[in-house]
Amino acid sequence: MSASNLLEHALATFDTLFEEARAAGEPDPTAMTVATADRDARPSARTVLLKAHDARGFVFYTHLDGRKGLELQGNPHAALLFHWPRVRHGVQVRIEGPVERVSDEEADAYFATRPRGSQLGAWASKQSETLDSRETFDERLAQVEREFEGREVPRPARWTGLRVRPEKIEFWYGADFRLHERQLYECDPVGDWSQRMLYP
Repeated sequence: MSASNLLEHALATFDTLFEEARAAGEPDPTAMTVATADRDARPSARTVLLKAHDARGFVFYTHLDGRKGLELQGNPHAALLFHWPRVRHGVQVRIEGPVERVSDEEADAYFATRPRGSQLGAWASKQSETLDSRETFDERLAQVEREFEGREVPRPARWTGLRVRPEKIEFWYGADFRLHERQLYECDPVGDWSQRMLYP
């Protein structure tokens, strides 16, 4: 396979496995772990939902002022992990690369599709900040509901999408006795893709 087709092949493989995860009844195939690191290289991880993917990368949405948003602004690189235990003998997909914001138009279009309760929550939440009680948050949410009563909820300026542009994509296929198969696609600094196998 030519180097120019390797990224296309990797993305097609992801699409195939993603559809297999849906068919296999995975609770949520879009769930993925996002690992970030701060400027001191201290890592953190959490699960978010994949909301779009194409040749440009893999997109999720968040508050820029929450922990992951702040870390990705200071150190704009991330690692993603999908784990679909019901697919074949278990599949993991690992993706690493730089992170960039989606356009305002793309973020606005996605925000408009969210349930109204989720839209209001994006305004009410001071993501990752200390909360003294649930009642305080409930009061903030009620205030936001009153503010936007009878009209559409706009996207908060600091709530947007982040796109991970893949430089590495690894497909990990489970096997008996831990004799897994691992296929790694990776991009070099000039943008050329290669493929190699890894030991289990």
